[in-house]
Amino acid sequence: MSVDLNTLLAILAMAVATVATRIGGLVLIRYVTIGENQKRALEAIPPAVLMAVIAPTAVVTGPAETIAAAATAVAATRLPLLASVAVGVVSVALLRQVLGGAW
Repeated sequence: MSVDLNTLLAILAMAVATVATRIGGLVLIRYVTIGENQKRALEAIPPAVLMAVIAPTAVVTGPAETIAAAATAVAATRLPLLASVAVGVVSVALLRQVLGGAW
């Protein structure tokens, strides 16, 4: 197996950018005072990203996936992110069994 130099450099550049972004955020947040509104907005980002990732797939694959995405969206408004993901995974599995969807 051979490794393309351009691919390796792209992977390394993405890794450096990811680490720099995370460390930069941790360093800069020390100098920022976060109010209650900003805190709520920051807490809403993970569920919003989750829905943005799964919504396009959910609406074109079938009814089990669409219903599970809706259940995940409702769960994300009330539960932590990991619990919301668990609701989505369990509900799509059960709905595929009940509705006869593809595995």
